[in-house]
Amino acid sequence: MTTTAATPPAKTSTAEHRFPCDTCGADLRYEPGARALNCDYCGNSQSVAPAAPVVSAIRELDFAKATSGQLSREEMEETRVLSCAGCGAQVEFEPDIHAAECPFCATPVVTDTGRHRHIKPRGVLPFVLNEGAARDAMSDWLGGLWFAPSKLQQYARKGRRMQGIYVPYWTFDADTRSRYSGERGTVYYETVTVHRDGKPERRQVARIRWSPASGQVARAFDDVLVLASKSLPKHFTEGLEPWDLGGLQPYSPQFLAGFRAEGYQVLLEDGFVEARDKMDEIIARDVRFAIGGDQQRIHDIDTDVRDVTFKHVLLPVWMAAYKYRGKTYRCVVNGRSGRVQGERPYSAIKIAFAVVLGLIVAAAMGYLWATT
Repeated sequence: MTTTAATPPAKTSTAEHRFPCDTCGADLRYEPGARALNCDYCGNSQSVAPAAPVVSAIRELDFAKATSGQLSREEMEETRVLSCAGCGAQVEFEPDIHAAECPFCATPVVTDTGRHRHIKPRGVLPFVLNEGAARDAMSDWLGGLWFAPSKLQQYARKGRRMQGIYVPYWTFDADTRSRYSGERGTVYYETVTVHRDGKPERRQVARIRWSPASGQVARAFDDVLVLASKSLPKHFTEGLEPWDLGGLQPYSPQFLAGFRAEGYQVLLEDGFVEARDKMDEIIARDVRFAIGGDQQRIHDIDTDVRDVTFKHVLLPVWMAAYKYRGKTYRCVVNGRSGRVQGERPYSAIKIAFAVVLGLIVAAAMGYLWATT
């Protein structure tokens, strides 16, 4: 089967993430936490169109229809992207931008890959932290690093601009029913006699009595989250979790004004494979609970998955990418909670100094011990 990400309908809507100011004509940008579009030139402010107050208003899409190429053209959109030769990221840029620096790896991006057709986002989690708050979170994180080069802290203090990026994710819902077979282990104790130092000694020894177990478990999965980007290491994005998906809003380009959005690189079917792995882990936990006893052995789990639906959603990340001695380092901040993940270089001078200092302290302690 082929996903609609690879073969969308012939006609798609064109996304527009620019909103001119009514007063001066400059581009408005979304102000994190304020639910408003602001103009940096004249100070004009415009409220974001109200959205449905509950996440249930975000309509899920049918997975089977999507993987068979049956999504309507209203579910597709077309955006202009630049592709990074360094990390492979596909980032949306405005039509008048022809060269830029990749926000993921700081590589100069000059290749125009044209328009990217993809499944339209259904939900967006708007930024709450502004750039200043994200920079403070990053600075606190950098300040707590051991053996970091002094230039790293200088980078944070210089106030280089951070990039606000909406990172693509898939979420999956499904109803599952699983038949299992296994064994339940019950611990009991036997009294045995052992010889210790030539003398008999009685002690209790744990044994396990195994008995067959089988049955069914059912679970309804909601919003199983799968990263749809390959531009960031997975341990970065996992370190930014949890995401407050209850704050998802129905997709509106207004939330993207002044920010960039990355196009998804993980296709829908591949995303569902990863989602199934996450579901299977939870189902196995449910089976162990159902088997009960003191220990469990699982021989087989046969899962029937029904009513699979999905959403393409965008989650907010503040990002700083910088080069140090020819190597790229990245720092990412959850645009809602302020959680920080990143890469860091080590200062050979600071490490050597710490080693020498440690040797001096050890020698001093050894001397004092020998003379007392």
